[in-house]
Amino acid sequence: MTGLGKLLMVVGGVIFVAGLLVHFFNLGKLPGDIVVKKGSTTFYFPIVTSIVVSILLSLIFYFIGRFR
Repeated sequence: MTGLGKLLMVVGGVIFVAGLLVHFFNLGKLPGDIVVKKGSTTFYFPIVTSIVVSILLSLIFYFIGRFR
């Protein structure tokens, strides 16, 4: 299998796992995420969710790189 094929499979797997986390664990609405509502406009900035996803992806890629 080529390097591009492996890369696409890993990226697809990571997206799949992220989708499962968001769906089953309500990952998009953690305490610390910033929500500002003014009138009919809502601004949502998921800072804590971004940190959690970053840590999870770092661990996943660390283990993938370690076992290659």
